[in-house]
This record gives sequence, C-alpha cells and structure tokens, in this order.
Amino acid sequence: MPISSSESARMNYFRFFSMCLLCLPFGLTGCASYYNHYGLFPAENSSGEARQVLLSWQTADYPDWWLVADKSTPITLTTQCSSRIWRLADDSHDIAGECAGGIRACGQPGRDIAAFRGEPANEQTTCMAINPDNEQGRVVDIGTSLELLVSCRPVKTSRVVGEDQEGTDYLRPSSVTYRVHLRTSPRGALDAGPPVMDDSVCDAD
Repeated sequence: MPISSSESARMNYFRFFSMCLLCLPFGLTGCASYYNHYGLFPAENSSGEARQVLLSWQTADYPDWWLVADKSTPITLTTQCSSRIWRLADDSHDIAGECAGGIRACGQPGRDIAAFRGEPANEQTTCMAINPDNEQGRVVDIGTSLELLVSCRPVKTSRVVGEDQEGTDYLRPSSVTYRVHLRTSPRGALDAGPPVMDDSVCDAD
C-alpha cells in the first residue's frame, strides 16, 4: 500500500529527530547547519592608504525546536597589509570586553588611541562596534549587511620585526558608520571561504 505524503513527512521527521538524539553525547554539534559569512570592502586605513578590509565569521544554526541556541564565532576584522587583527564579540563569547553592549571590540592600552578625543584608549574604550545602536545585538542575528563604527586609530602604524617593518595600521576611524554588504555560504561549499586579500600592493608601498 503506498505511503501517504503525511506519513512520509512523519517518517522523515522521526528519522531526523532520531539522528539528532544521537548528537546528545557529542555536544549536539551534528544537528546544526554551519555557515561562513564575510564582507570585503575597500576603504582607507588611518594613514590614508587605500586598502581592502575583510570581516569574517562562522555560525552554527540549530532548528527552532531544538534545545540549543544558535552559536557563532566572534567576527574577525583584518586590514590589507596589516598584521593587526581585531575580534568583535558579543556577550555570548568569552572574549567580549566590558567597554559596551552589543557587538564590540575594546581598546588595548599602548596600542590604540580614542580618535575623536585624542586620548589613549583602554579596556573601557569602544574602538569598534557593529550595529552600534543595538546594545543587545548578537553576531548570530546579523543579516545581509551591517553597520560598522570605528572610533580608534593605532598608536603606531608599523613595528620592527627583525630587519623588516610590519604594518599594524587598520581601518580609518569615522563618525559615520561603514555599510558592509555580506555573503553567506554553507561550510564545505566550493565558495565557502572568504577571499584571500592580494598582498602585492603592500610590496609596492
């Protein structure tokens, strides 16, 4: 006797639920869908040099009925020709600082200056914020674009490493947010990862 569509749906649901029950001893990771997210845009660093800036992170999305909330990594911000890496986090991440709510990155004493006050930054200085008007914002809730506010500049734009100079500059501060459009792809897809920035422009400089 043929199986009805409703019975088939119930069977598929039961198979999926049974599979997810097997995830319980392993931290429930197998029931999630995993995604890579990134946004690449042109901008200037604090020295006025044209650079590419990359934002990237990963998420694990669980079914709405499941026991675990969606999770994400912090957002990594890198600036072309610079070794300085910023990580913007929310309260779900262990590395989140106490300088603000929402998605933020706090200053590091000796490395950053609060650009609009001209004062040394510290752990209470919000150097970068994503969607700054939303103090409850979480990385997992970001959609197809975001607003990035940069309020700090580096104390030094380079440092000596051996016999070479290494760039430590980063995205130029602005009182107006940067609007960044994003791409999302399933982890494991051919185009899943963020693009690799071309460093040949660094040698030209």
